[in-house]
Amino acid sequence: MASDELMTITDDNFQAEVLASKEPVLVDFWAAWCGPCKAIGPAVEELAREYKGKIKVGKLDIDAQQGVPQKYGIMSIPTLILFKNGQIADQIVGAVPKSKIDQMLKRAV
Repeated sequence: MASDELMTITDDNFQAEVLASKEPVLVDFWAAWCGPCKAIGPAVEELAREYKGKIKVGKLDIDAQQGVPQKYGIMSIPTLILFKNGQIADQIVGAVPKSKIDQMLKRAV
């Protein structure tokens, strides 16, 4: 991950960075071996820059961090979950165009 705007979400920091966040948080559940995850990666990075200061964006590697994906029943990746006030506000599963992710974020701000 080259972008400063993207946080690395872990089982350890999930509570503080996502659930306790005052601003909405988009979490990208992904894995290094996942082709579709790599395909949407650049769009997620661009949106992190575009929404900086309005929405936090983070990536959670499901291979390295298994507690949070298990808790939220992540079965397919990529899965993008938008958290607002500690709750799931919206969710997208699978590789989708940047515009579809953008629409979800627009609804949250």
